[in-house]
Amino acid sequence: MKTTIAPPAAGSAGGERSRLRRLIGGGALKLVLLLYAAGTLYPLYWLFISAMKTNEDFFAHPYSLPSEWVFTNISRAWDLGNMGRAMLNSAIVTSVSVALTLLLGTLAAYVLSRFQFRLHKLALGIFVIGMLVPIHSTLVPLFIFMNKIGMLDTYGALILPYTAFELPIAIFIVIAYLSSIPREIEEAALIDGNGWWGVFFRMILPLCKPALATVAILAFLRFWNDFAFALVFINSQALKTLPLSLSLFSDGFGTDYSLTMGAMAIAVLPTIIAYLIFQEQIMKGMTAGAVKG
Repeated sequence: MKTTIAPPAAGSAGGERSRLRRLIGGGALKLVLLLYAAGTLYPLYWLFISAMKTNEDFFAHPYSLPSEWVFTNISRAWDLGNMGRAMLNSAIVTSVSVALTLLLGTLAAYVLSRFQFRLHKLALGIFVIGMLVPIHSTLVPLFIFMNKIGMLDTYGALILPYTAFELPIAIFIVIAYLSSIPREIEEAALIDGNGWWGVFFRMILPLCKPALATVAILAFLRFWNDFAFALVFINSQALKTLPLSLSLFSDGFGTDYSLTMGAMAIAVLPTIIAYLIFQEQIMKGMTAGAVKG
């Protein structure tokens, strides 16, 4: 008795080809993402290995591992640049500015997204204009203004401009996020006896954590790395921030690259740690509000 083997069905062959295409496409996408991640992380890798080199090794082999690992570059940069005090100053200015930006930005965004009033469009337009103003074009008028009121060479000379220029971005990020939160939640809270302040602090702020994390990390990076405002508004050595301390390793005659890289490695660590802590909330905050429903 003969046994005949039926040829594979056309649908089965088509399914195999479809699965093969999906596997190839998925592998190509992973390869592209891997190359992108490597390109993104390479500057950090280069910074940290350069921080462990001598000046001679830095110029002779700029892209290779150190011929001799010089770990003292970090400690020397910390001492010579007075980076402990500079990091404390940066931490004070940045933390206060971020806190004010979050509080004032969320309050303004809540009012603009939930309430209608006569000057609503005008207020929204003012914040739009605030996003269009080149920040550094205001250095001279701000310097003159702060000089007249005696605010130069204080923490406030940095905190107030930082907060003011970051507010428009913060407001629009939070407004976009609030559009995804149903109004019924606030109505239920009002029925339960909460006032508007209670609704804001007990309901809105906790629900806006992803958006606030996004605003916080963007503001943190901007404030922590700012050089121009600190250079113009701060003269006292005791108030210099971290970017100003990095400039001490370069003068008109040359740059000590081993110490500069060591100092930069110290300065970049807080930003990396902050991003790793808030990365999940940042992704949620950047995508929330993009699609309603």
